[in-house]
Amino acid sequence: MKEALDIQVKGIVQGVGFRPFVYRLAKKYLIDGWVLNATDGVFIHAEGETKLLDEFVIELSENPPAASRVEEVTLKEVPLEDFDSFEIRFSDAGAVEKTTLVSPDLATCDDCARELFNPNDRRYRYPFINCTNCGPRFTIIEKLPYDRKSTSMKDFPMCERCAREYGDPLDRRFHAQPDACFECGPHISWREHEGMPGALADVHAPGVPADVPAAPDVPAGASAPLGAQTNVSRETVRASDAIDAPLGPIAWGTTCEESDAILARAVELLLAGKILAVKGLGGFHLVCDASNPEAVALLRARKRREGKAFAVMMADMEAVRAYCEAGEAEEGILTATQRPIVLLRKRPDAVFAPGLADALPELGVMLPYTPLQHLLLHDFAKASGCAERSSQREAEGSRAATAVPMLVMTSGNIHDEPIVIDDEDAYEKLFAVADAFLGHDRAIRARYDDSVVRVIEAGSAGEAVQFIRRARGYAPLPLAMPAKAREGEDVSRETSVREQGCSIFATGPEQKNTFALTRDAEAFVSQHIGDLENAETYDAWLQAKDRYETLFEIEPDRIACDLHPEYLTSKWAHEQSLPVTEVQHHHAHVVSVMAEHGLAGPVCGIAFDGTGYGMDGAIWGGEVLLTNLTAFERFANFAYVPMPGGAAAVKHPLRMAYGVLWAFDLLDHPGAAAALEALGEQAAVCDQMIDRGINTPMTSSVGRLFDAASALLGICAEPAYEGEPAILLEAAIGRTDVSRETSAADATDATPADTNRDPSTPALRASAQNDDAGLSASAREAASRYAIAVVKNTATAASTAQDTSVVLFDAAPAFAALLDDLAADVPVGVIARRFHDAFVQAIVTAAELVRSLYGITTLALSGGVFMNRYLLEHALAALEQAGFTVAVNRDLPPNDGCISFGQAVVAWASSKEEGEQPCA
Repeated sequence: MKEALDIQVKGIVQGVGFRPFVYRLAKKYLIDGWVLNATDGVFIHAEGETKLLDEFVIELSENPPAASRVEEVTLKEVPLEDFDSFEIRFSDAGAVEKTTLVSPDLATCDDCARELFNPNDRRYRYPFINCTNCGPRFTIIEKLPYDRKSTSMKDFPMCERCAREYGDPLDRRFHAQPDACFECGPHISWREHEGMPGALADVHAPGVPADVPAAPDVPAGASAPLGAQTNVSRETVRASDAIDAPLGPIAWGTTCEESDAILARAVELLLAGKILAVKGLGGFHLVCDASNPEAVALLRARKRREGKAFAVMMADMEAVRAYCEAGEAEEGILTATQRPIVLLRKRPDAVFAPGLADALPELGVMLPYTPLQHLLLHDFAKASGCAERSSQREAEGSRAATAVPMLVMTSGNIHDEPIVIDDEDAYEKLFAVADAFLGHDRAIRARYDDSVVRVIEAGSAGEAVQFIRRARGYAPLPLAMPAKAREGEDVSRETSVREQGCSIFATGPEQKNTFALTRDAEAFVSQHIGDLENAETYDAWLQAKDRYETLFEIEPDRIACDLHPEYLTSKWAHEQSLPVTEVQHHHAHVVSVMAEHGLAGPVCGIAFDGTGYGMDGAIWGGEVLLTNLTAFERFANFAYVPMPGGAAAVKHPLRMAYGVLWAFDLLDHPGAAAALEALGEQAAVCDQMIDRGINTPMTSSVGRLFDAASALLGICAEPAYEGEPAILLEAAIGRTDVSRETSAADATDATPADTNRDPSTPALRASAQNDDAGLSASAREAASRYAIAVVKNTATAASTAQDTSVVLFDAAPAFAALLDDLAADVPVGVIARRFHDAFVQAIVTAAELVRSLYGITTLALSGGVFMNRYLLEHALAALEQAGFTVAVNRDLPPNDGCISFGQAVVAWASSKEEGEQPCA
């Protein structure tokens, strides 16, 4: 029997080949009717035999295009209209202006990658090959609907062959808005500093005027063909430091031959140790040979990026596994359409260039996601003779060196400035950094850094993805706002309430900024913006805000901001004419987790980070909060310690160490002598500042305690980047042979069956925290010494439940034990592990206290400190063993990148609770 259905599909269904996918399915199952884009997704009218119609619907929802995301499929039986074919209908612009979602940029698909290297394909080695399943999306959109005329591709009229593909529903490039070829599309460009031998001739693309003088041997305005790859020796080019020389003319790759010549020159300079600025999807990368320590050092010096690890790009998973440990979960993320940077554990036998990611157990790795990156890596590998080097190293018996090509790919900016997206800006801002510029003439409309993620062990839940930075490939995918629920009731995404007319703009924090805009019951959390203390980053924040509001047609009714009165975002919020909801920093952290998991509360929220303005005016950062979506009570916090010099104590952790020693009465401890000696005359200055209360804020920050421990252990006293002391403190654990340490320093009484188990794994360490039978007396004694004491807090008549906690966590015993062990010459890695374990146990203690007093068994962990893999994995294992349900950030980073979402949810829920318009 023949039936008819009206089908609505919501989700990412625009710009991802969804309509041609539906068209092909309809042909497969003999379905008649039509498909079109509508105001809220894709609408389908389908007529066919009942059995075939059922199979059509099942495949529609279960096997959509890889780049799409089907969130909801609704069916409605309707009368037959007796269509005799199936067609794709094209709605007018007004019908799709408010489309729900816009796809992020998509990595080059396998089909396009094969065509890219197929000499018989007409797009052979075309640096901008794409189809409906891949290519730029959000970074080229100017306005909705997503159509070529509304993107930066509007400047490239399609040739006849591309137009034919574009209009064929059965073609892979049907309505692929960035579709192009050498004949009609964008082209790469090349510009380098003068004075380097082998420079390319001056060639300008048709219709593109020269904005620089032609080379001396080429008449002005002339168009000379690019030559073949020059044969300049590595030594010759390296000897020529052209970084102070003016930039030469621009060469264009308008044909395959010209494009290849540019790529050959780029590879030549990379092999010579030079630095390139290469234009990508969301901005420029700075690129060099990752196996060349001189090049890495040069890039680090020019970019002013001391210490912080570089990310690298490798060609494929075989290359990745030659250097790093990557399981199925990591491979799935590395090869997915988002192509983020994935933090992978280094192989113990791998050899890396000094300066790449020194002293760290992880390396940030990504695979190529643009055709230009595929070409560059392919040609670099071919020219560098990696196969020959691999054979030589294997003959020498090195397991680690398969000699795969590896390029540093770091953001194209100077320290703390936003990533550069325009070629002319790159010539100016990266002039003193890059030896040459590999750009192109397709404009970037949205600034996007690479996303950064890692895979963590999440107890019985298995492996989970943790975001470090959410940007390209993920933003601006919206997050669901939680539905209004009764207290204590969990609310899933599927039951989210869509309430029209409610929109909040959440400004986000000062550092690692993202902002959030809500529409109905969705929140669009922006890509990573950066630290707004930088004027150019602040301008980029304003530009991105305006773009989101325009693109998604959102006019905010309310603003949410941080409680900190001196944040630029907070000042901006109060300068606007809209009502403002101030949200305490750590409340926002916890609520972001709750909202991601559909939790209404109350929960026990544990927020550990570096800095957050507290209700009492102090700097918070070690908080245990009893939280729902609108309010919180401060149940516990780490005891305050002074920060002599304020921000100076962050930049100089020895100052923070002095504050801790002063607060815990440990200045005379023998283990503190080395740190005090290193502090020198500044010790007296710190002492006076504390005594007189001059520029010495008090803090409960766990991040600052980790900084102090790192400085006291001599691990990091002068950080080159934010968070380095704590990062290196964690890394010190991995530099200790824990199994040897356990048997020697802790004299573990392991049974024969346990001798092969790694005591550093979360399962065993969690057991060690809760099962003394697995530890010797020495180990139990160490654990007891590294205790975090629980002290009843003292309230005053003016105290409130938000500014004064019930109990304090006193880290004095842990620091005394640290100094004891340091004085006794216990290995630093052992001390670092014991110190971390103390905080794991403090988390468990906090949870158990809350459970015993209030019966709350659900926890939410957030804050930058939880980017510490050791702390997070061991805490999750220990809490699960103790019977708790634990939620962590899964769609956003635990650092301040999640704050804007938490702010938006608090403001949204608070206005609903108060019955205010427009959120009532």
